[in-house]
Amino acid sequence: MGPQPLEDLVTAFARLPGIGRKTAQRLALYVLKSPPQEAEVLAEAIRGARDNIGQCSRCFHLTERGHELCHVCSDTNRDSSVICVVEEASDALALERSDLMRGTYHVLGGALSPLDGISPADLRIDELVERVRRDGVREVILAHNASAEGEATAEYIHQRLAGLTNVTRLARGLPAGSDLDLADRTTLTHALQGRTTFR
Repeated sequence: MGPQPLEDLVTAFARLPGIGRKTAQRLALYVLKSPPQEAEVLAEAIRGARDNIGQCSRCFHLTERGHELCHVCSDTNRDSSVICVVEEASDALALERSDLMRGTYHVLGGALSPLDGISPADLRIDELVERVRRDGVREVILAHNASAEGEATAEYIHQRLAGLTNVTRLARGLPAGSDLDLADRTTLTHALQGRTTFR
């Protein structure tokens, strides 16, 4: 145990996903050893991100506040007839890093999980169906995490879009139980190029 302000900082870092107590303590001690202006830059970056990042009105990806559309939806070189459906914005960011996806995205905001009380009404599935109907979408790529929840969500969306458009899914180049934002470029390449019609 150290001084309470240090413990509070360690606890705050430990709340971040993937950060255990030892890593949180290392980060907290690094902040304490760094020059005051460096800690202030970090604090300001966190405040700025919280205050200035919102959601795209079309696909629900991240965008700068004051911009109705994200950088993907506002890019006229993107193929708006192809929508890649992902659970979270982090998944869209991972696919963007691969530089292979030339369509647009639709961020659901999670996956179906009855045990956690997450039903279709809690996700942006109705908005996806409306986009497909309104915009003449020719393909929807289901890019869900390889989990029971991801599979259930993909199956539900496939049923909702039946007869409206061509529904494909990422090939199983992604290891079961892993998240999209942890996949490397090669794995994402195989997954995107080897996608198949949803069955």
